[in-house]
Amino acid sequence: MTDKVHMGHQARKRFGQNFLHDPAVIERIVKAIAPKPGEHLVEIGPGLGALTEPVAERCGHLTVVELDRDLAQRLREHPTLADKLTIYQTDAMKFDFSQLMPQSGKLKVFGNLPYNISTPLLFHLFDFADCIENMHFMLQKEVVERMTAGHGSKTYGRLSVMTQFFCQAIPVVEVGPGAFKPAPKVDSAVVRLIPKPVAERADVPVAVLNRVCLEAFNQRRKTLRNCFSNFATAADIEALGINPGLRPEQLSVGEFIRVAQWLAQQPDAMGVAVSTDGDVL
Repeated sequence: MTDKVHMGHQARKRFGQNFLHDPAVIERIVKAIAPKPGEHLVEIGPGLGALTEPVAERCGHLTVVELDRDLAQRLREHPTLADKLTIYQTDAMKFDFSQLMPQSGKLKVFGNLPYNISTPLLFHLFDFADCIENMHFMLQKEVVERMTAGHGSKTYGRLSVMTQFFCQAIPVVEVGPGAFKPAPKVDSAVVRLIPKPVAERADVPVAVLNRVCLEAFNQRRKTLRNCFSNFATAADIEALGINPGLRPEQLSVGEFIRVAQWLAQQPDAMGVAVSTDGDVL
């Protein structure tokens, strides 16, 4: 049996499957999630149930979203889990999480996310931030570092700005490759994301903020006067109280929001196509 087979299931590369199996790590993650009876928990990619079992035991019932048909069927037939789960066998990237919104309270979302889709899936989930109380995700450690990076850091980029616009982001557990089967070639980490209430988020169109970030970090080695030349002059940038000679990673999240708010007021705010080649995250 190869190291890609765990509990009788062949890990599928196209789904980015790496199964968590270290009991000590699992316990630390479940403690971070802190599931309680009556809460509305949603797991993305339950896989073979390493987190699903202890979470279900503590909260009584949860919803899972699993793309792999075989794994979804295993959960339906699971001797102790089956009656504790509502299972959606579908692609989380296309799933409308607002349909799970309870009459009272909000969702708590967690999962060991496939590394090959983690960033676009996070952006999809940010669309439902108002339905979510908190999120706990196992991700590639490098992705967590980018999500939580402060301005001035080499890891600071579009993912940092967009994550911190929507959420408070806190790294909570570091996990080595040996905690998984098959072992990935990278270190992992769990991040806690606490969505900000709408009243605490800046009033700015998300699409415009995203566009400003794309323009900036697509040319991160250039200065702002060059990065933003598609929509602003150096004088426009200076008028916002920002030095046009700075590089993108030197701008705080608040300053990116200020640029986006200004751009949103311009007649053709989304009129220039943005190239997404290169390092945009």
